[in-house]
Amino acid sequence: MMKFHFLPFAALLGLLAACSSQAVSAPTPLPLDYLPTAIVLTGQAAFATASALAPTSTSPPLPTSTPLPPAPTEPSDVPTEMPTLAPGFTNYAEIRFVAPGPMSALTSPFVLQAVVAAGESDKIQVELLGEDGRVLYRNLKKLDRNPKGVFQRFEISFEIRAVSEVGYIRISSADDFGRMQALNTMPVLLNSVGAPQINPPGNFIYERIAMDGFKEKSEYYGGQVLLNGRIWPFNDKAPVVVELIASDGKILSSRILNMQGDQTQSFETTLPYKISEQTTARLTFRQDNLSFFEADAELGRLIYVYSAEVILNP
Repeated sequence: MMKFHFLPFAALLGLLAACSSQAVSAPTPLPLDYLPTAIVLTGQAAFATASALAPTSTSPPLPTSTPLPPAPTEPSDVPTEMPTLAPGFTNYAEIRFVAPGPMSALTSPFVLQAVVAAGESDKIQVELLGEDGRVLYRNLKKLDRNPKGVFQRFEISFEIRAVSEVGYIRISSADDFGRMQALNTMPVLLNSVGAPQINPPGNFIYERIAMDGFKEKSEYYGGQVLLNGRIWPFNDKAPVVVELIASDGKILSSRILNMQGDQTQSFETTLPYKISEQTTARLTFRQDNLSFFEADAELGRLIYVYSAEVILNP
């Protein structure tokens, strides 16, 4: 009589049952709150696949609506800003600010850019002053003389006690005799915190003095220098002082021009002088900032200086 092996047969039946159950079982349903997530993931996968399969464009990218200009490395002969001053103010300042412009809101540190025609001493002095005239930053730099100006860049750091105060960026140069040759100032707003706001330089690229028929090294005779033209004062609180200064620093003549407001205005004056031989002098226009409580030992309260050499004859 044949023996029936129950255990192998039972194992075979169990294996067949498991295969049958796995083939016909229904998929596990997704939870209801998972359905939106699954749709989003599916859509993202589809977009990713389409992006990967799309051909790469060889055309150059379109420029943005406000492209950033490259940092200047050379002084520009023609400014981009159109003058709004009265006719006659067309001479570029020996010290002209590129950035920041007047009343820009600045935080520390900030970058100063300027085009500077150094004086005959081949040195310039760059300062940041507080609203009372205290020095927050100072840098004395050697710079070769170039009548067209040399582009300069400075990174300036400062600390102020208040949240905000008015500040002044001041750049000056002297001639080979130590006389002030040029000085220009840019009023700004200094902030302890916040985002900077940079304004364009506007009219600060032009000299504030425009004289009729005048040129460098003009010659004068008869013991007097006749001057007339237009002036744009920095303020109406301090007068504009006009002087003839000899190479040894002696003041040969001086006149005071009282300002009628801070807008452009005409002037006419005469500077008498007495000399016994031909003399080269520096004709100087200068104005102070009377809000400076602290006067610098070297530059005092100066806020603007324009000068030119003239030749005086007996």
